[in-house]
Amino acid sequence: MKTKHILAGLALLLMAACASIGAPDGGIYDEVPPKVVACYPADRSTNNDQRKMRIRFDEYIKLENANEKVIVSPPQIEPANIRAEGKSVKITLYDSLKANTTYTIDFSDAIVDNNEGNPMGHYTYSFSTGDAIDTMEVAGIVLNAADLEPIKGILVGLYPIDTFFNDSILKSKPFSRVSRTNGSGKFCIKGVKAGKYRAFALEDRDGDFLFSQKSERIAFMTDTFTAYCKWDERMDTVWRDSTEIDTIRAVPFVRYFPDDLVLNAFLEEGQDQHLLKMERPDPNVLRLFFTAPADTLPVIKGLNFDENCLVADASLHNDTIVYWITDTAFTHREDTMKFEITYLETDTLGVLSPNTELKEMAPKVTWQKIQKENQRKIQDWQKQQEKRMKKLKGPAQLEANPFETTFLEISPKPSGSLDPNQNVHYIAKQPIASADTTKMHLYRKQDTLWLPEPFLFLPDRDVKSYTLYAEWEQKRQYRFTIDSAAVVGIMGEHCRAIKNEFSVKSEDDFGSLFIHVILPDTARILVQLLNKADKCVAECTAEADGRADFFYLKPGDYYLRCIVDSDNNGLWTSGEYLGGRQPEQVFYFPKPINVKAKWDIEQDWAPLEIPRAAQKPAEITKQKPDKEKDIKQRNKERERQKQEEKKKR
Repeated sequence: MKTKHILAGLALLLMAACASIGAPDGGIYDEVPPKVVACYPADRSTNNDQRKMRIRFDEYIKLENANEKVIVSPPQIEPANIRAEGKSVKITLYDSLKANTTYTIDFSDAIVDNNEGNPMGHYTYSFSTGDAIDTMEVAGIVLNAADLEPIKGILVGLYPIDTFFNDSILKSKPFSRVSRTNGSGKFCIKGVKAGKYRAFALEDRDGDFLFSQKSERIAFMTDTFTAYCKWDERMDTVWRDSTEIDTIRAVPFVRYFPDDLVLNAFLEEGQDQHLLKMERPDPNVLRLFFTAPADTLPVIKGLNFDENCLVADASLHNDTIVYWITDTAFTHREDTMKFEITYLETDTLGVLSPNTELKEMAPKVTWQKIQKENQRKIQDWQKQQEKRMKKLKGPAQLEANPFETTFLEISPKPSGSLDPNQNVHYIAKQPIASADTTKMHLYRKQDTLWLPEPFLFLPDRDVKSYTLYAEWEQKRQYRFTIDSAAVVGIMGEHCRAIKNEFSVKSEDDFGSLFIHVILPDTARILVQLLNKADKCVAECTAEADGRADFFYLKPGDYYLRCIVDSDNNGLWTSGEYLGGRQPEQVFYFPKPINVKAKWDIEQDWAPLEIPRAAQKPAEITKQKPDKEKDIKQRNKERERQKQEEKKKR
């Protein structure tokens, strides 16, 4: 009997064990970052003449985004070979080593352990070919001059002010020291010798460390600075636990200067001009795309057609041009248009010169194919209408044929309601040949009557748009009608009859903003209101006293930007390196301004009192900081999951 009871007990224990089987626990995770155990040659060694180096770690490691993050200084014309192998990082320099020079290989946070990806942190390996290591550091930030956006990944370099320095040095000699900006636009150049320097930034597209292309963004300082260091103190907090502070103590450290350089990068005007591409999407349209703005339009001479049939619809700066081919007899008869085109192109010496080419362009879709496809769609629509009529079993009105509408459609933007200072824009699908205002009528509603109102219907710069102007009264309703065929397109098509009704809002729906910009001895100041996308929604030129007034603002948050318009052209003007001209200064107000209906807001603004790097609000800054790599704390998560499993059991 005892044996039976023992066997029964063992069976129950076995069943209980089987019921609680779960996933095997793989043990605790590795949360210790890699550590350097040896360097060959030693870190911070002197009198080194070796171009091959090895850094050993206490575990297997890997490099993340090495091409983006790891940088060698002085810059290497032939890129160094830097790779992870097992527990080591191997470095091979191909350029000859310079005498009496400190070399730094800055890994940033690229080194992580192989299994868990734990970051080592920011690490720099250095050595010197001379008797001493240079230890100074220079730090700062690079911003896009036009909108103060931080620039990620741009090179920042130093030139010592010595007998070899000249104002065009970036075109002939690589940097002496170099670094690269992070996601916040910040940089730190290490291994700098104490002395006087100038700083530059370069978007080096061809890897030669020289300003050799106009398409490379550049920033340059005209002021000389001295690299030096001194002892300083920072406050360090010691926590008793996660909520209570034990002590706050002053910790001495070496602070390197300057650490607040601001470089404003820009793209020079007068970019190289080339014909990028040419396309003909349908028989009536020819499109040209250029790489840069131009002062003049190309000259086209037709070889199998009369070039007078071309109507140009050019962008503001003539870098995109649409030619409408108005000779329908030609487009119906010929598939390929043959012509000679002459346009300005930048030659190998960087000079704009006329270039003439012979071209043949066939449409992607022929006129015959378009007609055949339209006919098929019409037939399908007719069959659908016949089925609809049979299903209704009685007389019914035909639906409008969507394929028999005129080619030219005019649509108002906006519709519904207008701001008191707003006008109505009408945009066509093709350039407008004529607009007969005698066939247009504007009415204002008075009680139940519609009374005629004076108006102007005038062409805009865009050949496809017109604007309706009138003396709008608040809280009034208006009706604007356009008779059929009042507006005719260049292809001979005309508009259908149009009737639009809209009302004008009350000024009580809006707020006002009055800005006082405080800047000493400036030329004209352009003050811009921006939305949350950093786009200008209103602009005003400040008066002599720095006043800029904005009326009829819809309630909401606005941001402020101002441009010191030094050349008085009403636009932001870029800089020029060889001419020594910096781009026009741009400033941001550091926080949004909330406008409320019926409120008048006055705001003083002294841009020079706010550091340039701290001006642009984070909400409208598109370039966000790099995410800091952290230990993943997976053991805490593992323990939490185990506790939850225990509670469930």
